Amino acid sequence: MTTDDSYDLVILGGGAAAFAAITEADRRGLSTALVNTGLPLGGTCVNVGCVPSKHLLEVGKTAFEPPRNPFDAVAYDDDQPKTDWSAAMEEKDRIVASLREQNYVDVADYFGTDIYEGYGRVGDGRTIEVIDGEDAGTTITGEKVLIATGSSPHIAPIDGVEGVDYETSETILERRDRPESVVMVGGGYVALEWGQILHYMGAHVTILQRSGHVLSGMEGQLGRELQRCFEADGIEVVTDATDDRVREENGGASSGTVSVDVTVDGESRSYTASDLFVATGVSPNTDDIGLAEIGIETDESGAVVVDETFQTANPDVYAAGDCLGEPMLETVAAKEGNHAVKNAFGDEGATIDYHAVPKVVFTSPEVAAVGTTELEYMDEHGTCTCRTVEMGDVPKAKAVEDTRGLVQVVKHHETDEIVGVHMVGPRAADMIMEATLAVKFGFTVDDIIDTVHPFPTFSEAFKHACQAFRRDTSKMSCCVE
Repeated sequence: MTTDDSYDLVILGGGAAAFAAITEADRRGLSTALVNTGLPLGGTCVNVGCVPSKHLLEVGKTAFEPPRNPFDAVAYDDDQPKTDWSAAMEEKDRIVASLREQNYVDVADYFGTDIYEGYGRVGDGRTIEVIDGEDAGTTITGEKVLIATGSSPHIAPIDGVEGVDYETSETILERRDRPESVVMVGGGYVALEWGQILHYMGAHVTILQRSGHVLSGMEGQLGRELQRCFEADGIEVVTDATDDRVREENGGASSGTVSVDVTVDGESRSYTASDLFVATGVSPNTDDIGLAEIGIETDESGAVVVDETFQTANPDVYAAGDCLGEPMLETVAAKEGNHAVKNAFGDEGATIDYHAVPKVVFTSPEVAAVGTTELEYMDEHGTCTCRTVEMGDVPKAKAVEDTRGLVQVVKHHETDEIVGVHMVGPRAADMIMEATLAVKFGFTVDDIIDTVHPFPTFSEAFKHACQAFRRDTSKMSCCVE
């Protein structure tokens, strides 16, 4: 075993948290090294998450939505559109490779970070041992260690699932033939984004959701509205579906047919398709990396236990990113990686207000939310002051004839401060930032009403929802302040 020179910071992982960490470390003049395994450098977001899925969503949207356009002045031939799944995947590969090189490989080189490839384990509080892969046998030592190992798709323990072939959000990216039909188990953001991609590209999609609405972790109105939109597009969504068994039809894998047996309202049903897609969440990558041996705890989900400064029970070891559990977002991982370095080397006490972290689902229409839901507020205060406006009441939505969606605002019942905003709509991912600032800085509904918004824009929907606390918004002209 060889031992390299020591570094100020050594990192186990090569994704967003790791790169935010080396960026902050460089600002402080610290030497850095990281050990990367599994996914290529850059982690989930650039390789198998945000970048490829959003690219493919736009490809599918471009193909699917024009022929259903609402304008009489525009027409499409009956045989349009045509899509090429293999070409879309090849284009995705080019974009991912380019971004990986530019945003990760080149950045690591610029900051002088040494990259070690292979499966790493924490040897003690200050070392990482590369035990497999290209640099196996190497040990790197640091003044501090950062665990940033990310996450992987979680496969729910459904009877029979291990005996059939299935796709995940990672494996589907390697396919060069589009599935003819898909039964998708799960109703979270991964299932919805990939369900829409596959549907837009020509596959028949059925989504099986265990709870009463999709996006069960978000405000209920959002999931119900998105389900309505999906069903209008021809995607079958089955809720309150308990997954009983997965089985292959007609003699095994060569048949290319799989069935999922479920119970819905006490009734047994079966849904059959050419392919099974399992989208039942993600799990932190913390197995067998040596944490328990040095006194670092993980919770029941496998997430690393840290304090609010991202320090583990071992004072020399910090952790950041998806390995900490929810919220598993690229931007949160980056912020955690940045703050971990600030705290490890500057004792700055940097923390994150997770209450003010926006969440977005990049379907069409988009879903976005920040802060407290109506149910959460009711549980805490026993009352709730909320208002919801339909996108159909917003002039911009009427003008472009896309009235899908809604905006709900939750405010404090005494101070009028905005504590939660939840929306579905064509520009929800962009609109949520104004709402995030409102939640973060305690703006009141009157602060938003008093702020002049450009007209006509979808962003006015947020203002309209705030105005709904003060007036009957159905009796307003377009520009009433």
